[in-house]
Amino acid sequence: MTHSHHLSAEGITLAYRDRAVVEALDIDIAPGKITVIVGANGCGKSTLLRALARLIVPKEGEVLLDGTSLQRQHSKEIARTLGLLPQRPVAPEGIAVADLVGRGRHPHQRMLARWSPRDYDAVAEALAATGVSDLADRPVDELSGGQQQRVWIAMALAQETDILLLDEPTTFLDVAHQVEVLDLLTDLNRERGTTIVMVLHDLNLAARYADELVAIRDGRVHALGTPEEVITQTLVREVFGLDSMVIADPLTGKPLVVPSGRHHVQQLR
Repeated sequence: MTHSHHLSAEGITLAYRDRAVVEALDIDIAPGKITVIVGANGCGKSTLLRALARLIVPKEGEVLLDGTSLQRQHSKEIARTLGLLPQRPVAPEGIAVADLVGRGRHPHQRMLARWSPRDYDAVAEALAATGVSDLADRPVDELSGGQQQRVWIAMALAQETDILLLDEPTTFLDVAHQVEVLDLLTDLNRERGTTIVMVLHDLNLAARYADELVAIRDGRVHALGTPEEVITQTLVREVFGLDSMVIADPLTGKPLVVPSGRHHVQQLR
């Protein structure tokens, strides 16, 4: 299954008050692929993702969906195509898991219309895919951080958009659940053709799961390409200020960053 919706940004400058966080940035998101945005803290990763989701209006330039500026498109129409999981979503107090996940269906519903069989199926499938079906009746605010994160991802899946933007979706998750969530998103990409754009903190997970990597430095695209093209010892030093070795992951063959660490370097001398 393939989709043709195309998301891009042309010459965007993003600012908070008068401080530019992203400057004159161009990016073209590959349809049907997994694109992961990486970079040091404060470099503009999350700000860029928020602009791609129309949460921030560019000071200059524009974000385009299928060649038309997001600012000129209707919100509900965008919501049928573009889903977002922000970094720290907040659930209404006392809301049950199934009800929160059901909110992902709003863009597909007409005002005052009853739920369709597809709405119920989409919610059930999203709950099952994220492993939270048994929590459906529980209040979200009683769940652990990891459980809550999976519920939010279920809501994003229930929205059934062709493009899904996620800001650090593995936050609060232990290593096993991080891999589980990223495997789930990979399945979604491979089976539905969903275009996925993620900000990830962990460079090695980014390298393992990305079809394309975007490395941001000081509000600009520093490098863009496959993980093999982007992740080099030089780039890791330039973008993250970290000395390292880059070797092949023994499981996947993807680049694996091994930080040098001051003490280990001394031991090797």
